[in-house]
Amino acid sequence: MAKKGFNLSVYLIGMAVTVIGFCLPMFKIFGSNGKNGFGFINFNNSGFVTIGALLIIIGAVAGLVVSLLGKGDQLEWIALAVSVVGGIILVIGFNDNGIYKAIGKALVKNSTIGFWMVVAGWVVAAVGKVLKK
Repeated sequence: MAKKGFNLSVYLIGMAVTVIGFCLPMFKIFGSNGKNGFGFINFNNSGFVTIGALLIIIGAVAGLVVSLLGKGDQLEWIALAVSVVGGIILVIGFNDNGIYKAIGKALVKNSTIGFWMVVAGWVVAAVGKVLKK
């Protein structure tokens, strides 16, 4: 009986890149290197920024787990969608909070490697799902 090997899919790589990007600095804040995604999670004063950050990481980790377990095509799409919606909510939340407005007004200018890795991870995961690789 042949041993079932580890299936390394393009989707899995994309979601892993998203998780890694979330852990790296995502935006420059007032000249500093910036905060990683966990820096936007604040349970004491939660708002759109906290909800968005949580959805990004929860969706990405869920996508990794579902992909590793091989539990279904639809669940992988849902996990990717949750993560992307979290990113949209995070960006919308920047306009809701005075401190984050500086980031939101110049989003591309204030982005760092973590932000771009998250976006690249979403793109790679989506391409992997569309191509079924």
